[in-house]
Amino acid sequence: MAINPPSFLFLPASVAPDSHMERSLSMKLSGNHRFVMLLAVLTIITLSEAALAGEALPCSRFAYEDLPQPASRSDRPAVDRLQRINQAIKNTPHLVLFLGDSLTEGWDPYVWERNLAPRGALNAGIGGDRTDHLLWRLENGNLAGPPPKVVVILIGTNDLGLGRSPELTADGIRTNLQLLRERLPEARILLIGLLPREEAPNSPLRRAVVRVNNLVRDCADGEHITYAEIGEVLLDSNGRLDAAISPDQLHFSEHGYALLASQLDPVLDGLLAAAR
Repeated sequence: MAINPPSFLFLPASVAPDSHMERSLSMKLSGNHRFVMLLAVLTIITLSEAALAGEALPCSRFAYEDLPQPASRSDRPAVDRLQRINQAIKNTPHLVLFLGDSLTEGWDPYVWERNLAPRGALNAGIGGDRTDHLLWRLENGNLAGPPPKVVVILIGTNDLGLGRSPELTADGIRTNLQLLRERLPEARILLIGLLPREEAPNSPLRRAVVRVNNLVRDCADGEHITYAEIGEVLLDSNGRLDAAISPDQLHFSEHGYALLASQLDPVLDGLLAAAR
């Protein structure tokens, strides 16, 4: 792109600058040139850093479908729950932030108080949330407090329940991970693979869960993001989800959450130790 010289260089002969003035102008122009070059380099670096931040995950997009846009909830229980979560995040530091849907919100109280509360955990699950709901929450208050050391994320089963493909569901999870990496660069993120649902291992939603997990595990880098597939502990030797573990083949009993906590405890301790 051509750059027009400053108008003061076009002087009539009667007021043409002498040699001293010429040297002065030359130095000014040289300084301006260096400034322009420095500004250009800084701009390139900034754009490169932004691009790197956008590519912080080792996994690429999984689907050719358009991603659902961040979406807020309008039903009163979800709105009230969100307000309580945002207030707790803003006012009270927590070491561990649990993000998710009803499978997180519905942790058995006894198991939570025994296993997770002593580790400084905050339950930020909202029943019914999909990946686009969680993304909206992350942009609207769920990260507006002291940064946690560890973020645990379990989201996506409601995307499948809505009829979204495993690939689009995995993309929703990926988008949330990307935002967490950008907003909480120092935090350790624990991505929990979707938990088994439906009784039989060959049921449609169970197969969809397996497909999602096979995709999103590639988003873990072993340093900033750790992937843990802990749902196998809920199944019997034939891969069936028993009613004593999950009465409705989706949510879990106290015994089910106790089994999950037994798998989570050592992983959380390792991440907390690494984060300090």
